[in-house]
Amino acid sequence: MEFPTYRARRLRKNEKLRAMVRETALSANDLIYPLFVGPGKNSARPVPSMPGVAQLSVDRAVQECEEAGSLGIPAVILFGIPERKDGQGSEAYADDGVVQRAIQEIKRKIPELLVMTDVCLCEYTDHGHCGVVKDGDVDNDATIELLVKEALSHARAGADVVAPSDMMDGRVGAIRKALDQDGFEQVAIMAYAAKYASGFYAPFRDAAESTPQFGDRRSYQMDPANADEALREVELDIREGADIVMVKPAMAYLDIVYRVKQKFGYPVAAYNVSGEYSMIKAAGKNGWIDERRIMWEVLTAIKRAGADMILTYFAKNVARELHAR
Repeated sequence: MEFPTYRARRLRKNEKLRAMVRETALSANDLIYPLFVGPGKNSARPVPSMPGVAQLSVDRAVQECEEAGSLGIPAVILFGIPERKDGQGSEAYADDGVVQRAIQEIKRKIPELLVMTDVCLCEYTDHGHCGVVKDGDVDNDATIELLVKEALSHARAGADVVAPSDMMDGRVGAIRKALDQDGFEQVAIMAYAAKYASGFYAPFRDAAESTPQFGDRRSYQMDPANADEALREVELDIREGADIVMVKPAMAYLDIVYRVKQKFGYPVAAYNVSGEYSMIKAAGKNGWIDERRIMWEVLTAIKRAGADMILTYFAKNVARELHAR
């Protein structure tokens, strides 16, 4: 193929031609919509660092789910903000906890909507870490026991998919075994398999009220410099029974998304995290970028890298545009 016989610009001439040869296309089926569920009734508390995102009471979360479903979004993932926190994160695995109640109400009102749940303790502990703290660090095996209890409580409430995000070693296998033993063999596991110790999580920690009260999470989340380690983490989670593996964050880790998909051929999720979202919103508000255009470009890049599903706070924005076409 040499110029002038081959002219690549011929197929860029107009939108019809561009659309016909477009290699990657987003659809509503690619989207998972994250929601923060907290106490109260008819309450929506805006998150200042995440424009357009709020902590929702259960009834308002159900309304969001109804709208998401009407736009063709197939799934939501729930994060809980409890009224009370303690050192063990006990509200995380309480059968009457805020997420458990939200699951029940969503499945009652919109049974066809897939409900995924974050399985972690950071939103529920008074110290903000993802597990049981002993001698200044998170105790892996003691934490797994509580994560299992949390996953089972979500399954009992009606969750379709549980998503352990804590990065404890061995937690996927323990959760899979417990679910199967309790008759929840049809509940899937979406493992946060390669979750990096990233600075992109700051706005989420505002929304989930989960900022660590001391230290950081580098002893259990991955070093951003490592790629081969991510493949080992993913392989371990697959062996332990994960049905979907996730890379988090997405934008700065597209190479990891690509390598995971190429190596394993497994369903891959990528989380377009809070910091990625907030940067785009802030730059758009200041007129530095075209927010809508960048939203599409970023999400298309995530899918192009190999993600089968994308967790994104832009889910409704994208779905509305697709729905209007």
